[in-house]
Amino acid sequence: MTATDSLAGWLGARSDAQLVALLELRPDLAVPLPSSMAVLAARAEQRASVLRATDDLTTLEFAIVETLAVHGVTRSDRAATPLSRGALHVQLSERVSAAALDTALERLTDRALVWADGEDLHLVPAAAEALPWPIGSTTEIPDALTEPEVVAALAQIAPAERALLDKLATTGPRGRSRDAAPGTPADRPIQQLLTRRLLHWIDEETVELPVTVGQVLRREPVTHPHALTPPQPRPSKQAPSDINAVAAGEVGELLRHCADVLEALGQAPAPALRAGGLGVRELRRIAKQTGVDEARAGLLVELLAAAKLVEKGLPDPPPEFDSTDDFWAPTSAADSWREAPLARRWVTLALAWLDLDRMPWMIGMRDANDKPLAALAIELRTPHAPRDRRAILNLLGEYPSGTALDPADIGKIMAWRQPRWRRHFRSEAVENTLREAAALGFVGRGGLGSPARALLHGAPTSAADAEAAMESALPAPVDHVLVQADLTVIAPGPLTADLQQQIALVADVESAGAATVYRIGETSVRRALDAGMTAAELHTLFTLHSRTPIPQALTYLIDDVARRHGQLRAGMAQSFVRSDDPALLAQVLAAPVAATLALRAIAPTVAIAQAPLGELLEQLRAAGFAPAGEDSAGTIVDLRPRGARIMIRPNARQPYRPTPPSTEQLTLLVAELRAGERAASARNGQAVRPDGTRTSTAATLALLQLAARVRRSVNIGYVDASGIATQRVVEPLKVGNGQLDALDPVTGAVRHFTLHRIASVALLE
Repeated sequence: MTATDSLAGWLGARSDAQLVALLELRPDLAVPLPSSMAVLAARAEQRASVLRATDDLTTLEFAIVETLAVHGVTRSDRAATPLSRGALHVQLSERVSAAALDTALERLTDRALVWADGEDLHLVPAAAEALPWPIGSTTEIPDALTEPEVVAALAQIAPAERALLDKLATTGPRGRSRDAAPGTPADRPIQQLLTRRLLHWIDEETVELPVTVGQVLRREPVTHPHALTPPQPRPSKQAPSDINAVAAGEVGELLRHCADVLEALGQAPAPALRAGGLGVRELRRIAKQTGVDEARAGLLVELLAAAKLVEKGLPDPPPEFDSTDDFWAPTSAADSWREAPLARRWVTLALAWLDLDRMPWMIGMRDANDKPLAALAIELRTPHAPRDRRAILNLLGEYPSGTALDPADIGKIMAWRQPRWRRHFRSEAVENTLREAAALGFVGRGGLGSPARALLHGAPTSAADAEAAMESALPAPVDHVLVQADLTVIAPGPLTADLQQQIALVADVESAGAATVYRIGETSVRRALDAGMTAAELHTLFTLHSRTPIPQALTYLIDDVARRHGQLRAGMAQSFVRSDDPALLAQVLAAPVAATLALRAIAPTVAIAQAPLGELLEQLRAAGFAPAGEDSAGTIVDLRPRGARIMIRPNARQPYRPTPPSTEQLTLLVAELRAGERAASARNGQAVRPDGTRTSTAATLALLQLAARVRRSVNIGYVDASGIATQRVVEPLKVGNGQLDALDPVTGAVRHFTLHRIASVALLE
């Protein structure tokens, strides 16, 4: 290992690949481009950057950080002295293997949180501030209560003592009280808690909440700072086919319920709250219409909004009552989504959930002002939600197919891996995340399904692979139904798209599930006839697709409704009524409904009304007649309501998510950094404008032309189009036409520089 006496020198001795890896792990170091290793080292030691870099450190890596920090401050001179690699192994070898220790140390050096001077290890000073527990928790194994002992002790304390512990667990582990002084009466809450070891005594006015007690009170997974090996879960085995089957069953329910929510919002858009969310009353209405509970309805509307299938705005057509307020309604993309294959529809929702920076399971909880959190409200936004969600699912993906893990074990493993974020993996958060994952078909029986594994893989084709996996997991669509004598139609599985649309048109859903039950009635048959189907087409539909004999009652029902359907015709006058049977029209005009609709006969077979066509049809059918709508050519038209839609705004604001630089970009950046470092360390000879003063361009041209003739390298100061000044060493090849063509000795590439942007030139000795 090369000996270096500073972080800048150690960084300069790293290879290009190691520097690229550092910038990939800590991209904030690359913006703006550092001009030298000294600048890069200064950024790597900044407190904010160091705290970001420690977010994904494990308990073992924090143990190394704490060991180096404690060694650095226990010297007599209080100086931050290094610790040798061998001494580190000696201090931690009893609790962790040498291989695991070397791997953890490599992760720390890859992030430039620890750097080496030969065998001596140096800690970046700010890293000690990132410790997720009080310093000494790892290096000094305390005599603390175990989790079962803490739970038992908490069950025996008084409410006043519990309130004191809850306060410390929420605000901070240390508290000041005069009751901590020796000689205080033993019945005081502080003394009672000290006796039960639920508090640690610091001094006469200070007590501290033990780490384990705080974790139990906050319902966090209990982790011990001195446990340097990851927790071992107790996995259970399931058949992968069973996991995929359960997940596919949930996907079928998910897609059906999402379609029902779109239908409900299309028929009656929900007014948006002033804060932008969806009111409790509207969510309850949607849940009742779709037959789901309110918690699931909240998850569905959040999913649909994230997938841009539901949006806030003024729908078209607008609501019946005049309003300029916004409404939640389906977008124009909802129609194409409903026509897509089932697996593709699932991928759309699954990707939206993975990237959803909100936590739908928090709907209904109380905020800081004791108000319930509304669906689609801004208060549900949690920036770390996508990262935590993927971390939990990726942990399941690390185990073989068919492996299920207990949520408590998942929380403990994630807390060991990311102790700075252990509060994000409390039992409530893990359990609700897995519940949402199960509802979306990611998880079945506690194990990750094959489609979810493909989606989490991260490859460019992951979406296509996940769609193919889900398509194979979903039951194959069936092209037949079972018609029963009681006029019910049983679909023994998911129907093909065309058959499902036809059956949904002529029958109403009575019960949904793996086998959907429809019921045929006079109203549903009339709906199919209104849509343009004929009695012969309805007979053919059931003859071709029913695996059971057609009951005579169904034949009679279709023929009876079709015989009466359309004898009375309605059109636009605002609307009109016509019939080839004058007696039937006279009967309509004599009915009380004629006065309600302001019907007036203009011929023996024609009457006009001032009511809209939809209202005319509804009133006549309520009065016992069976009219059908027609267009100007006399053809029966489909008058079913289409539902409101909101156009997707192409310029709608999206949450800003920075794109990390690619490996190729970082490789070029490191090359630029090397060039700047070489220029900074070069010894200059003859120079033009070395101090930044302005001289004539002729002197610059002359020096560059001289360097090109004698093949001498020069150190140029260059200001790019963004105004960033850099120093670099190049070998001039050609000067002319306002441009310098030069060879970069680091990369071997020919670079082009605009002459008027060259601030200084110096020949190298």
